[in-house]
Amino acid sequence: MSTTAEKAVDIATGMPEPWPRVRLGDICEIVRGVSYKKEQASEQPAKGKVPILRATNIQNSVLILDSDLIYVPVSVVSEEQMLRAGDIVVATSSGSKHLVGKTAQVKESWAGSFGAFCAALRPIVQIDHRYLGYFFASKEYKDYITKRALGVNINNLRRGDLEEILVPVAPLDQQKRIVAEIEKQFSRLDEAVANLKRVKANLKRYKAAVLKAAIEGRLVETEAELARREGRGYETGAQLLQRTLETRRSQWKGKGKYKEPAAPDTTDLPELPEGWVWASAVQACDPVVDCHNKTAPYTDSGIPLVRTTNIRDGRLFLEEVRYVDQPTYDFWSRRCPPEPGDVLFTREAPMGEAAIIPPETKLCMGQRMMLMRPSSVVSAAFLLYSLLSPVIRRLIERASVGTGVKHLRVGDVELLPVPIPPIAEQYRIVPEMDRRLTLVREVEAQVDVNLKRTERLRQTVLTAAFSGAFNGDVSKHIRDTADGVTSRGSATVKI
Repeated sequence: MSTTAEKAVDIATGMPEPWPRVRLGDICEIVRGVSYKKEQASEQPAKGKVPILRATNIQNSVLILDSDLIYVPVSVVSEEQMLRAGDIVVATSSGSKHLVGKTAQVKESWAGSFGAFCAALRPIVQIDHRYLGYFFASKEYKDYITKRALGVNINNLRRGDLEEILVPVAPLDQQKRIVAEIEKQFSRLDEAVANLKRVKANLKRYKAAVLKAAIEGRLVETEAELARREGRGYETGAQLLQRTLETRRSQWKGKGKYKEPAAPDTTDLPELPEGWVWASAVQACDPVVDCHNKTAPYTDSGIPLVRTTNIRDGRLFLEEVRYVDQPTYDFWSRRCPPEPGDVLFTREAPMGEAAIIPPETKLCMGQRMMLMRPSSVVSAAFLLYSLLSPVIRRLIERASVGTGVKHLRVGDVELLPVPIPPIAEQYRIVPEMDRRLTLVREVEAQVDVNLKRTERLRQTVLTAAFSGAFNGDVSKHIRDTADGVTSRGSATVKI
């Protein structure tokens, strides 16, 4: 390839002209993916079979080569379709529109190929493979794909769409310097991301430890210890539970004979502190009901319909909800209309999430969800923290059924164990839990902000690398750009 662009100068300004932009179709061979019959493919490796990548194997500009592979006979794969180091794999068709246009580069030799919904870009001229690979991670390329996708219902990227991509081609020696500087800056960012992810992992472990300590009586001084030191008596959790169950029995006005709520199986449960007792969810709550809604006649407005996906991390998120009208709400909620302070619990997809209905909130429960209304035995917040604790989550996982999507049966949810401390102790535990978990969420939010900033900085580095219009030392330009972004006050990413 000619390198005359290295010396081309705009006569009017005396500055170097931008690098020439070359059609991808003129510098790369576009190799189509392997077509095969359904009966030829298997999910297990075998002699005489070749692993095949699919669009889902392209994740965050990285090829996933050790999972989610399909294996086909070597006879259906041509030599040209075998991937080579430096090839760029592109997702050209997918049921998920966000996957179309995703790319990742083959970093080293790998004895495999790729399916018909992908293509491989293979340079046919002298060009640094890594330089080309980084271009396909740039915002310029992503913006091109976004524009091509506008107004298109079919999730396809045609061969012609790829061929017409204009790539800024720097002189070969410049390409190598650009790659070296990109990798230097990305190494700094990778270190920052690794540190941030370690913080997130540590926060997750800390949160689990705090939840575990809370339901094992190790977070605050127990009521038994306080009463002993102060020389007074107190109502134990067992006495509180017995009194509450006796009141419930005496006030029963339902049909038929009163049925005593079943106690939990405590065989594998940890020993509780003095003054505590284990209760089942149906003992601690009145009532525990399942949502039997089968279909959802949604409306554009009305009463929010909470689905399992609206509950995560112990909180209810109502930003993206569907709605039902009043008659639908009245019919679906006839057994037990959800009220503020009730605890919602998901028994499938995702399983084991829980949240409290906030004050002054009217909503309707969606499918695969249960409602727990705390009695005087347990506060809503303490019940929530118990359900989210590692001790109870292990029991939830053990009780789950199903070969595909794991779920809990209604009866198993009703018998989930709940630790019952004296009520005064619950009211001391909950504020301490709130304080600690608030701090965790604040740090998690800051970590997430910084992770997003690292990605923006990564794109800033790539934009500087492929602008093709700066004079002199390309490495210094990239380095100065990166340093400039990381030094901007509140927008700083510490790397």
